Amino acid sequence: MTLTRWSPAHDLAALEIDRLNRMFGSVFADESRSADSTVSAWLPPVDIFETSEGALVVKLEVPDMKREDIAVTFENNVLSVAGERKVPADLKHEAYHRRERVYGAFRRAFTLPSSVDGGRVHAAYADGVLTITLPLRAEAKPRQIAVEG
Repeated sequence: MTLTRWSPAHDLAALEIDRLNRMFGSVFADESRSADSTVSAWLPPVDIFETSEGALVVKLEVPDMKREDIAVTFENNVLSVAGERKVPADLKHEAYHRRERVYGAFRRAFTLPSSVDGGRVHAAYADGVLTITLPLRAEAKPRQIAVEG
């Protein structure tokens, strides 16, 4: 016989997570039962990191999309990326044996520090990856100060 320590906080957290999953499942279940059940909202995976050159880089995986179907805006220190991956028109729903990729619209927004230079934001799309480079202002970059004495 093994003894296990009872943790009321853990049990309550598990109950709350189950409740949230049921709540969101019921909200989005109606969407999946629409006339076109292959289209739903999705969120592309994102990496955000800082380079040694003093820039923030945001990378989104958005494969099988056209450049024209992606919109990038930067306003009030908020970077917004929106787009839509469309269902291929040449394939009918009945033709699929298995379909795991999600189609439809997405929108991601990220609040960035005020040290980002909004006038020099650059976005590039290659090999299914959207790379947005946000340089930091010169005054925000760390600098070495000589100590006199």
